[in-house]
Amino acid sequence: MIESLPAPPIHQELSKSRPVPHWWWGLKRVTDIAVALTALIVTLPISIVAAVAIVLVSPGSPLFLQTRVGRDGRMFRMLKFRTMDAGAHLLHDDMRPLNEVDGPVLKIRNDPRLHALGAILRRTSIDELPNFVNVLLGVMSVVGPRPPLPSEVEHYDARALRRLTVKPGVTCLWQINGRSTVSFDRWMELDNLYIDTWTPLDDLKIIIGTIPAVVRGNGAH
Repeated sequence: MIESLPAPPIHQELSKSRPVPHWWWGLKRVTDIAVALTALIVTLPISIVAAVAIVLVSPGSPLFLQTRVGRDGRMFRMLKFRTMDAGAHLLHDDMRPLNEVDGPVLKIRNDPRLHALGAILRRTSIDELPNFVNVLLGVMSVVGPRPPLPSEVEHYDARALRRLTVKPGVTCLWQINGRSTVSFDRWMELDNLYIDTWTPLDDLKIIIGTIPAVVRGNGAH
Protein backbone atom coordinates (compact mmCIF):
# COMPACT_ATOMS: atom_id res chain seq x y z
CA MET A 1 0.00 0.00 0.00
CA ILE A 2 1.17 3.54 -0.75
CA GLU A 3 -1.13 5.67 1.41
CA SER A 4 0.18 8.03 4.06
CA LEU A 5 0.91 6.81 7.57
CA PRO A 6 0.21 8.49 10.94
CA ALA A 7 2.44 11.43 11.79
CA PRO A 8 4.88 11.01 14.66
CA PRO A 9 3.77 13.19 17.63
CA ILE A 10 7.12 15.03 17.61
CA HIS A 11 6.20 16.76 14.37
CA GLN A 12 2.60 17.70 15.06
CA GLU A 13 3.66 21.35 15.64
CA LEU A 14 4.71 21.65 11.98
CA SER A 15 1.14 21.82 10.65
CA LYS A 16 1.43 25.52 9.68
CA SER A 17 3.08 26.58 6.43
CA ARG A 18 3.73 29.97 4.82
CA PRO A 19 0.43 31.81 4.21
CA VAL A 20 -0.27 32.15 0.49
CA PRO A 21 -3.46 32.87 -1.48
CA HIS A 22 -5.80 29.92 -1.11
CA TRP A 23 -6.17 29.54 -4.87
CA TRP A 24 -2.42 28.94 -5.19
CA TRP A 25 -2.84 25.61 -3.41
CA GLY A 26 -5.74 24.72 -5.69
CA LEU A 27 -3.71 25.59 -8.78
CA LYS A 28 -0.73 23.64 -7.41
CA ARG A 29 -2.91 20.55 -7.01
CA VAL A 30 -4.34 20.90 -10.53
CA THR A 31 -0.80 21.27 -11.87
CA ASP A 32 0.30 18.22 -9.87
CA ILE A 33 -2.43 16.03 -11.34
CA ALA A 34 -1.92 17.28 -14.90
CA VAL A 35 1.88 16.93 -14.85
CA ALA A 36 1.83 13.56 -13.04
CA LEU A 37 -0.70 12.03 -15.43
CA THR A 38 1.17 13.37 -18.46
CA ALA A 39 4.53 12.17 -17.14
CA LEU A 40 3.21 8.68 -16.34
CA ILE A 41 1.58 8.32 -19.78
CA VAL A 42 4.50 9.73 -21.80
CA THR A 43 7.11 7.70 -19.94
CA LEU A 44 5.08 4.47 -19.82
CA PRO A 45 7.22 2.72 -22.49
CA ILE A 46 10.39 3.69 -20.56
CA SER A 47 8.86 2.43 -17.32
CA ILE A 48 7.90 -0.91 -18.88
CA VAL A 49 11.40 -1.42 -20.30
CA ALA A 50 12.96 -0.40 -16.97
CA ALA A 51 10.76 -2.79 -15.00
CA VAL A 52 11.56 -5.74 -17.26
CA ALA A 53 15.28 -4.91 -17.29
CA ILE A 54 15.43 -4.69 -13.48
CA VAL A 55 13.83 -8.13 -13.12
CA LEU A 56 16.33 -9.58 -15.61
CA VAL A 57 19.41 -8.28 -13.76
CA SER A 58 18.17 -8.60 -10.19
CA PRO A 59 15.56 -11.08 -8.92
CA GLY A 60 12.62 -9.52 -7.11
CA SER A 61 10.03 -6.83 -7.71
CA PRO A 62 11.14 -3.97 -9.99
CA LEU A 63 9.33 -1.56 -7.67
CA PHE A 64 10.40 -0.53 -4.21
CA LEU A 65 8.32 1.03 -1.44
CA GLN A 66 10.34 3.08 1.02
CA THR A 67 9.04 4.91 4.09
CA ARG A 68 9.67 8.66 3.82
CA VAL A 69 8.60 11.68 5.85
CA GLY A 70 6.22 14.17 4.27
CA ARG A 71 4.27 17.26 5.21
CA ASP A 72 3.70 17.80 8.94
CA GLY A 73 5.99 14.84 9.65
CA ARG A 74 3.45 12.40 8.25
CA MET A 75 5.16 9.27 7.01
CA PHE A 76 4.22 7.68 3.71
CA ARG A 77 5.50 4.94 1.43
CA MET A 78 7.25 6.37 -1.62
CA LEU A 79 7.22 4.31 -4.80
CA LYS A 80 10.43 3.99 -6.83
CA PHE A 81 12.04 1.66 -9.32
CA ARG A 82 14.43 -0.57 -7.40
CA THR A 83 18.08 0.36 -7.99
CA MET A 84 19.63 -1.98 -5.42
CA ASP A 85 19.65 -5.71 -4.88
CA ALA A 86 16.70 -6.93 -2.84
CA GLY A 87 17.17 -6.25 0.87
CA ALA A 88 20.06 -3.82 0.32
CA HIS A 89 18.20 -1.05 2.18
CA LEU A 90 18.72 -3.03 5.38
CA LEU A 91 22.46 -2.27 5.07
CA HIS A 92 21.89 1.50 5.16
CA ASP A 93 23.72 2.07 8.46
CA ASP A 94 26.58 -0.22 7.42
CA MET A 95 27.28 2.06 4.45
CA ARG A 96 27.97 5.14 6.60
CA PRO A 97 31.79 4.81 6.34
CA LEU A 98 31.45 5.18 2.53
CA ASN A 99 29.30 8.32 2.68
CA GLU A 100 30.53 11.07 0.33
CA VAL A 101 28.39 13.98 1.54
CA ASP A 102 27.94 15.91 4.77
CA GLY A 103 24.87 16.08 6.99
CA PRO A 104 22.53 13.24 7.97
CA VAL A 105 22.02 12.00 4.41
CA LEU A 106 23.80 9.07 2.76
CA LYS A 107 25.08 9.46 -0.80
CA ILE A 108 27.63 7.10 -2.37
CA ARG A 109 28.63 7.58 -6.01
CA ASN A 110 29.45 3.91 -6.60
CA ASP A 111 27.24 2.33 -3.99
CA PRO A 112 28.16 -1.39 -3.76
CA ARG A 113 24.51 -2.25 -3.13
CA LEU A 114 23.43 -1.16 -6.63
CA HIS A 115 22.43 -3.84 -9.11
CA ALA A 116 23.78 -3.79 -12.69
CA LEU A 117 21.33 -1.11 -13.87
CA GLY A 118 21.12 0.86 -10.63
CA ALA A 119 23.61 3.58 -11.52
CA ILE A 120 21.98 4.19 -14.92
CA LEU A 121 18.50 4.40 -13.42
CA ARG A 122 19.70 6.96 -10.89
CA ARG A 123 21.78 9.02 -13.30
CA THR A 124 18.80 9.34 -15.67
CA SER A 125 16.28 9.74 -12.79
CA ILE A 126 14.22 6.91 -14.29
CA ASP A 127 14.09 5.37 -10.81
CA GLU A 128 11.98 8.33 -9.67
CA LEU A 129 9.27 8.05 -12.33
CA PRO A 130 6.95 6.04 -10.00
CA ASN A 131 7.03 9.05 -7.63
CA PHE A 132 4.29 10.50 -9.84
CA VAL A 133 1.92 7.85 -8.44
CA ASN A 134 2.52 9.38 -5.00
CA VAL A 135 1.71 12.78 -6.52
CA LEU A 136 -1.66 11.50 -7.79
CA LEU A 137 -2.36 10.08 -4.33
CA GLY A 138 -1.78 13.54 -2.86
CA VAL A 139 1.11 12.70 -0.51
CA MET A 140 3.66 14.35 -2.79
CA SER A 141 3.70 17.34 -5.10
CA VAL A 142 5.54 17.69 -8.39
CA VAL A 143 7.60 20.51 -6.85
CA GLY A 144 8.74 20.54 -3.24
CA PRO A 145 11.66 19.44 -1.02
CA ARG A 146 12.71 15.87 -1.65
CA PRO A 147 11.18 13.55 1.01
CA PRO A 148 13.69 12.51 3.68
CA LEU A 149 14.10 9.19 5.46
CA PRO A 150 12.87 9.01 9.08
CA SER A 151 16.47 8.33 10.19
CA GLU A 152 17.54 11.62 8.59
CA VAL A 153 14.75 13.64 10.21
CA GLU A 154 15.91 12.43 13.63
CA HIS A 155 19.02 14.60 13.16
CA TYR A 156 17.29 17.69 11.76
CA ASP A 157 17.66 21.08 13.40
CA ALA A 158 14.91 23.73 13.30
CA ARG A 159 15.97 25.00 9.89
CA ALA A 160 15.89 21.55 8.30
CA LEU A 161 12.56 20.71 9.95
CA ARG A 162 10.96 23.55 7.98
CA ARG A 163 11.14 21.23 4.97
CA LEU A 164 8.24 19.36 6.54
CA THR A 165 5.86 22.35 6.36
CA VAL A 166 5.10 21.64 2.69
CA LYS A 167 4.46 18.50 0.65
CA PRO A 168 7.63 16.78 -0.55
CA GLY A 169 8.24 16.92 -4.28
CA VAL A 170 9.51 14.94 -7.24
CA THR A 171 11.73 17.88 -8.14
CA CYS A 172 12.95 21.02 -6.40
CA LEU A 173 15.56 23.79 -6.44
CA TRP A 174 18.13 21.31 -5.07
CA GLN A 175 17.31 18.90 -7.89
CA ILE A 176 18.13 21.49 -10.58
CA ASN A 177 21.11 23.05 -8.82
CA GLY A 178 23.59 20.22 -8.56
CA ARG A 179 21.87 17.73 -6.24
CA SER A 180 24.55 15.70 -4.46
CA THR A 181 27.31 18.09 -5.54
CA VAL A 182 26.05 20.76 -3.12
CA SER A 183 26.58 20.73 0.64
CA PHE A 184 23.82 19.78 3.07
CA ASP A 185 23.70 23.38 4.34
CA ARG A 186 23.22 24.70 0.81
CA TRP A 187 20.54 22.06 0.22
CA MET A 188 18.62 23.28 3.27
CA GLU A 189 19.11 26.88 2.07
CA LEU A 190 17.53 26.05 -1.27
CA ASP A 191 14.59 24.24 0.34
CA ASN A 192 13.94 27.11 2.72
CA LEU A 193 14.20 29.59 -0.15
CA TYR A 194 11.52 27.61 -1.97
CA ILE A 195 9.26 27.50 1.10
CA ASP A 196 9.61 31.25 1.62
CA THR A 197 9.19 32.41 -1.97
CA TRP A 198 7.34 29.82 -4.09
CA THR A 199 4.61 30.85 -6.50
CA PRO A 200 2.70 28.82 -9.11
CA LEU A 201 4.88 30.43 -11.79
CA ASP A 202 8.05 29.46 -9.94
CA ASP A 203 6.81 25.87 -9.81
CA LEU A 204 6.46 25.87 -13.61
CA LYS A 205 9.98 27.27 -13.97
CA ILE A 206 11.36 24.49 -11.75
CA ILE A 207 9.45 21.83 -13.70
CA ILE A 208 10.84 23.16 -17.00
CA GLY A 209 14.33 23.49 -15.48
CA THR A 210 14.22 19.85 -14.37
CA ILE A 211 14.37 18.58 -17.96
CA PRO A 212 17.90 19.83 -18.77
CA ALA A 213 19.02 18.97 -15.23
CA VAL A 214 17.95 15.35 -15.76
CA VAL A 215 19.68 15.26 -19.15
CA ARG A 216 22.93 16.53 -17.61
CA GLY A 217 22.62 14.11 -14.69
CA ASN A 218 24.85 16.30 -12.54
CA GLY A 219 24.99 15.02 -8.97
CA ALA A 220 22.53 12.18 -9.63
CA HIS A 221 23.73 9.22 -7.58
